Amino acid sequence: MGMNGLVKRVLEETGINPERYSLQWASAAEAPRFVKLITEFTMKIKELGPIGAQEGLSRDEVKKRIDKAMEAVNNQKVRMSYGNMTRALRKEGAKLTDATVASAIEEKMTKSLEGALGK
Repeated sequence: MGMNGLVKRVLEETGINPERYSLQWASAAEAPRFVKLITEFTMKIKELGPIGAQEGLSRDEVKKRIDKAMEAVNNQKVRMSYGNMTRALRKEGAKLTDATVASAIEEKMTKSLEGALGK
């Protein structure tokens, strides 16, 4: 769940619609759930259209932004900040919901993310 929040935040910061990303879990015994998840995500991507179209970005600009996002999530300071944040959440015994993680990312990772994204 934490990684979902981080990736969505980085996409948001780089101007790529975060709805283009989804990470869901389904076991091998959950075939109907798997089919449902894939079908829903495929429909969502079809609604959004080609990447960059909805955002009004050229293909080159999309590539540049995705490269910047990849650099950010691979940045050592961001990774250390993420590790520290997740350890702190576990230590606090916080219930990991999307809202809790998003709040923690905002509170504890903004500086490292902004540095990695050159903001």
